[in-house]
Amino acid sequence: MPKVKTHSASKKRFKITATGKVKMSHAFRSHRLISKSRKAKKHHRLGAYASPANEAIIKTMIPYK
Repeated sequence: MPKVKTHSASKKRFKITATGKVKMSHAFRSHRLISKSRKAKKHHRLGAYASPANEAIIKTMIPYK
């Protein structure tokens, strides 16, 4: 069976945890931070997990991670 190519953008944005979950970072954290509340900026600092509906798609994009 041939190798599957890894999606380059996905390997930079997602990590697979030891339990098989897909870890990612929050969006809306790079610019225009003055207009965002302190609570929103603090919340987006934390990591996040992809929803189970999207997990299978992301795992096919990064098969060897």
